Amino acid sequence: MDQSQTDFIYCCGAATELLRFGSLDSAYKVLFLIIPGNPGVVGFYRTFMQTLHSACGGRYPVWAVSHAGHCAPPASMDMIEDASAAAEHDMFGLNGQIEHKLAFIRKHVPRETSLVLLGHSIGCYIILEMMKRNPELSVLKAVMLFPTIERMAQTPQGKVMTPVLCHMRYVAYLPLFLLSLLPDTLKVSLIKLVLGGIHSLDLAVLQPTLGLLSGDCAANAMYMGGQEMRKVLKRDNTTIKKNLDKLIFYYGATDHWCPVQYYHDIKQEFPHGDFRLCENGFRHAFVLDAGREVAEMVFEWLRGDLRTRVPSEQ
Repeated sequence: MDQSQTDFIYCCGAATELLRFGSLDSAYKVLFLIIPGNPGVVGFYRTFMQTLHSACGGRYPVWAVSHAGHCAPPASMDMIEDASAAAEHDMFGLNGQIEHKLAFIRKHVPRETSLVLLGHSIGCYIILEMMKRNPELSVLKAVMLFPTIERMAQTPQGKVMTPVLCHMRYVAYLPLFLLSLLPDTLKVSLIKLVLGGIHSLDLAVLQPTLGLLSGDCAANAMYMGGQEMRKVLKRDNTTIKKNLDKLIFYYGATDHWCPVQYYHDIKQEFPHGDFRLCENGFRHAFVLDAGREVAEMVFEWLRGDLRTRVPSEQ
């Protein structure tokens, strides 16, 4: 039941990795679609997805689509099909990534399918933009995990990363290149040291991290990050208000990308919205060690909405 399938496709002319648990031939006509954070590597979400797919008894497919250019494609594929078109549409930039997700849904998801959108970090901003740009999207629910949807450059982490991502990005390319030359065994040890910290690292994230350190993936992720600092400024209250009944927000209690004050601000703005503050000590990058726990929690939130879905007639 929990067999996954990985495909590499071109979407908007950019290499895109698709990780799938289950197919869309289900009678329930509901798709869980994960819009990742940055870096947008779907392999980071494997444990989260597998747990979610199991929790719903395999009835609903759970898919994740990578950000354009954040996956290491197989040797038979180039990162981009058409370099001039990619540059013209700024495919690896924030706006390009939003259009990339809308294009993926148009091409690969049947119109009659109801979407449960699961966003993480900048993926939450992308989801709000998707709902704004295409109000016809059939969204049953949108879950915003550790949402970076406003004032990113003003956050504690943003203040540190903005100069790096916006002004010194090319300086960071050299250590990244040198890192890519190390043997994988040494890279794995470094990954465990840097990402594990005081937590017990989910070993499923090791391979995706290795992939990120090869080729242009990390550079594309940093380029997108620089645009996030410049463009994610004011919260989109209009889109939130229009879709308030479909949205669930989950804020971290110690999230340096999204201070608790942002949780209090949005809750005050929308007193009838569904805003939750983490009581479990999960970190912003929850996929590194708490994918299973967060998936179980999310499924409990959605259980009632899913119960109302009856299979369409065959």
